[in-house]
Amino acid sequence: MKVENDVLAVLSRAETNGCSLTLTGHLDRKLYERTNKVLEAAGGKWNKKAKTHAFSIDAADCMEQIILTGEVDCAKSSKSVAQLYGFFPTPPAVASRVLIAAEIRPGMKVLEPSAGTGGLAYHCAAAGAVVDCYEIQQGNAALMAMGAPVPLGRTQVADFLQIEPAADYDRVVMNPPFAKQDDIRHVMHALRFLKPTGKLAAVMSAGVQFRDNKMTTDFRKLVAERGGSIEALPEGAFMDSGTGVRTVLVTIPAAALA
Repeated sequence: MKVENDVLAVLSRAETNGCSLTLTGHLDRKLYERTNKVLEAAGGKWNKKAKTHAFSIDAADCMEQIILTGEVDCAKSSKSVAQLYGFFPTPPAVASRVLIAAEIRPGMKVLEPSAGTGGLAYHCAAAGAVVDCYEIQQGNAALMAMGAPVPLGRTQVADFLQIEPAADYDRVVMNPPFAKQDDIRHVMHALRFLKPTGKLAAVMSAGVQFRDNKMTTDFRKLVAERGGSIEALPEGAFMDSGTGVRTVLVTIPAAALA
């Protein structure tokens, strides 16, 4: 069942407590009915006395799954959102679009702060860039080192969000984790690693287009102020990597427009 963006925005504002969900804000009748239809399809049962929808699984995880995919399919898995959307390799077609958006050129110094097994890093290195990487999972970093088709620069196993920024890079390319808006947190931190003339290109959750919480609206404002862009990637762009999550390609210059 596909879910429209205005309903996804309502779900992103909902308050959750364990298996319970409470809608917030004023909804007109038609929007409420469409939202309620989605909640019922996801397994939420209306509790009139408590004025909440009750689920058999964690309501926050269920809503995040709907928001990330734009579809209702909570019953398919009891895994956490972090397990479902923590790491999916960047398919070659998506990596090619990221490189074009980032305008990678030979000799550039590039950072890939969520390197995974090298889906973006190797494309940049093959284009002649010097690519440094961070990857939080030791197993992924080992696979990246073992299967290196082209040389990379420095690779560290570390939590990128804990790394002290240094504005050393011409470009940042990334496919960060999406769960619970981690993509925005990673991108905002990564911008601090760019030279003043640098540029970032990131694959992000489509939620950055329609969520209306402060984190997301501030992020869209920053993209606009810097003359960046948010472009929808094709439906199913990550199906080869095992997920139907909807994605966008975001580009952000290091400095704001004059």
